[in-house]
Amino acid sequence: MPQATISLHNKEFTPYLNEAELAAAVRQVAQRINQDYAGKTPLFIAVLNGSFMFAADLMKEVTIDCEISFIRVASYQGTSSTGEVKEILGLQDAVEGRHVVVLEDIVDTGHTMQMLLEQLGARNPASLEVATFLIKPDALQVPLNVKYQGLAIPNKFVVGYGLDYDGLGRNYRELYQAV
Repeated sequence: MPQATISLHNKEFTPYLNEAELAAAVRQVAQRINQDYAGKTPLFIAVLNGSFMFAADLMKEVTIDCEISFIRVASYQGTSSTGEVKEILGLQDAVEGRHVVVLEDIVDTGHTMQMLLEQLGARNPASLEVATFLIKPDALQVPLNVKYQGLAIPNKFVVGYGLDYDGLGRNYRELYQAV
C-alpha cells in the first residue's frame, strides 16, 4: 500500500501510480517487443541508474531470446534536466548488425536519448529502437521516435520505481509526484 505522502530531501511527494498500473505498462511493452522481435535476438541496453527496475521487470516478461547490457549517463540535477549529457560508463558490447533496443526509465526533454541514439547509430546496428517506461510528451524539446512507451505522463516530477530525487526514492514500488 503506498504511503500517503513521502518526504525526500526538501520536497513532498504524493502517490501518483500504483504497482498494478506500473506492472500493466511493463507487460504491454514486453508483449509488443515479443511480437516485433520474434525470431531475432535483440540486445537491450538499459540506461542506468533509473531504468534498473523497468529493465528487470521487462526482462521477466520478454519471452524471446535476448541479451542485456548497461550504459550509464547523467543529465539531471535536482528536479530538472541540465540539458548537458555526460557519458559516465560506456558500452562495451558490439552493436554492429544487432537489433538494439535502448531501455530508459523516462524520456522528458529527449536530449539524453537523442545523444544515445546518435552514438549507437554510428555503430551500425541492424535496427535501433527505444523502449521507455515513462514519456513526458509536453516536455520533449527534440524530435524523437520512441517506439515502445509504457505510460505517457504530464510534465510532473516523479520518483519511485527506479526514478530518484537527488539519489533518494528509487526503491519505492509505486510512483509519487512532487507536490
